[in-house]
Amino acid sequence: MDKSLALVTGGSRGIGRAIVTRLLEDGFEVLNFSRTPPAQTLPGETFESVDLLNAQATRQAIELWAAKREIVHLVNNAGMIDVAALEDVTPEQVDSMVSLNLIAPMLLTQALIPAMKARQHGRVVNIGSRAALGKAGRTVYAATKAGIVGMTRTWALELAKHGVTVNAIAPGAIATELFLAANPPEAEQTKRLKAAVPLSRVGEPEEVAHMVSGLMHPLGGYTTGQVIYVCGGLSVGLAGN
Repeated sequence: MDKSLALVTGGSRGIGRAIVTRLLEDGFEVLNFSRTPPAQTLPGETFESVDLLNAQATRQAIELWAAKREIVHLVNNAGMIDVAALEDVTPEQVDSMVSLNLIAPMLLTQALIPAMKARQHGRVVNIGSRAALGKAGRTVYAATKAGIVGMTRTWALELAKHGVTVNAIAPGAIATELFLAANPPEAEQTKRLKAAVPLSRVGEPEEVAHMVSGLMHPLGGYTTGQVIYVCGGLSVGLAGN
């Protein structure tokens, strides 16, 4: 029997790469939908170059794969952020972030629903952000990540009778390559950021992947419609307050 195939979007670097690695360790085969390939494809991983900003390309890719393999495990991780103050936000920024952060997860999930219903089993994990609670410069990003929470809760209600769980994980500051490039450990802004986090540090991609793994596990089947913050306590409040 084939191993279960899990689809992970944006799995070539950062949090997505950690998720791919963890799911492979858990015994899944992993299909990685990303625009750019990983530095090294891992055993059990299949990379497919997909422009998830393009709805037609997204539909074509998932329909081809759904026709040849049963896919009932999905991690909607791919996302984009374009930091801008409210007065500088453009309609083009809105279009891009809505396309990748909201429309792509919806299209992928829609395409896999028939297989999930047929199996009476499925797992969908959407990667949101603590920024959905509000953060300066994140008008559109916060809106789309709040939107993924709304979709998560709605899908959980619609699909529960088919044995499908849908949850969201909302990371805070995570030490990805992009984060570390913008926030060197000894920079004053990085020190201030860490000081604001109740646990006094930034998170690791593997810590987010661990939560994904738990939701994908058979014993994760009684958790649905939830948002799990992996943020060092920042969603509760600032350190010292």
